[in-house]
Amino acid sequence: MAAPDKTLETRDGFKSRWGFILACIGSAVGMGNIWRFPIMVTKYGGLTFLIPYFIFVILIGCTGVIGEFALGRSAGAGPIGAFGKCTELRTGKKNIGEAIGVIPIIGSMALAIGYTVVMGWIFKYTFMAFSGGLSAMGQDMSVIGPTFDAISVDNFPWIVVAIVVSLIIMALGVSNGIEIANKIMMPVLFFLFVALGIYVFTLPGSGDGYKYLLTLNPKGLLNIEVWVFAFGQAFFSLSVAGNGSVIYGSYLPKNENLPTSARNVAIFDTLAALLAAFVIVPSIAASGMNMNDVSAGPGLMFVYLVNVINGMPAGRIIGIVFYVCVLFAGVSSIINLYEAPVATLQEKFGMKRLPATAVILVVGCVVAILIQAITSQWMDAVSIYICPLGAFLAGVMFFWVAGKEYVLKAVNEGKGTPIGNWFYPLAKYVYCILAVVALVAGAFFGGIG
Repeated sequence: MAAPDKTLETRDGFKSRWGFILACIGSAVGMGNIWRFPIMVTKYGGLTFLIPYFIFVILIGCTGVIGEFALGRSAGAGPIGAFGKCTELRTGKKNIGEAIGVIPIIGSMALAIGYTVVMGWIFKYTFMAFSGGLSAMGQDMSVIGPTFDAISVDNFPWIVVAIVVSLIIMALGVSNGIEIANKIMMPVLFFLFVALGIYVFTLPGSGDGYKYLLTLNPKGLLNIEVWVFAFGQAFFSLSVAGNGSVIYGSYLPKNENLPTSARNVAIFDTLAALLAAFVIVPSIAASGMNMNDVSAGPGLMFVYLVNVINGMPAGRIIGIVFYVCVLFAGVSSIINLYEAPVATLQEKFGMKRLPATAVILVVGCVVAILIQAITSQWMDAVSIYICPLGAFLAGVMFFWVAGKEYVLKAVNEGKGTPIGNWFYPLAKYVYCILAVVALVAGAFFGGIG
């Protein structure tokens, strides 16, 4: 254990509070914010969906997100070391916790592999936006649809591009790579989305889209399905899965105020989702397309929106801006997903940063190329089962196994005023139960986030 301990003592970390927050925002702002959230908001009635969504964002942000940050920081390690620390406190033995900690690492790696395929699509479409390939397709759905179908099953070169970009960023380390990259990408992403939102506001017919988003049907709040899918969107959007938030938390200094950081992550992740909705939904409305004909998922971003963007004035420029936003959201998420497996090789085997990153990303690249034809099924299996299981295990380890005294000390470290008495019971009981609900509901509905 000497080598791993030494690695933990000298491990890299975030140099600034906003560097950490922007990295966490980057991990949370992903495809779910762009290709799922806008459609879910319109499908379930605008504000009718947003009200329960906001409730669950607050609930999960002030329990699960704080908990995973604190778990990682208190142990100074990723899921394996952190879970081992929890069982050591309870039983004096690390082995059981470390073995359980492998599960969220597998989940992070598996999700990263699926994301690698998606990132290949995004890099390809970003290139096509700049080269004029997207605008050349016009609004001919018989061309747009088959183009994406072909790319989605055979996109080897762009998967390699996605891996190389991720490798460069991650090999530079946490502070010099991940932190700096997110300090650039996240502000640019928000700025470009705001600019797109202003532009879309000027389009004739966009007002119908805002009506979709601002609809409130009080009776709709009695629909249990609205609450289930609002919960799922909030749960998965905040990236509580026992891996990424834990490892990012482990890079934090002891004087960081975790509840404040968790609040900022929740706010900006929600803002990104709302910006995406206020760009995409009014755009579709302005195009005259029926919102009921548009489904969530890759088809929205790579088929329907190509049609919509190409019908806009200055469509080529809009396409470039939009896919750069999507690219930044994707890259920031994928480096977070790969970080937990990379850190595991560093912690458990004493590997240097570059070889650890290279090993993980080469494996990710090879597997991503092999699963291209089953990417959707792969992503469903991971998100439905492994991610909520990882969140549940992290919650149980921290709030149940480590115990109240350890939890409150870990959460309050760096915080001027101790967190309220509401926190521990809400996190121990409500949050952990919600993680089980995410698992069960996901299996029942075939995915809820």
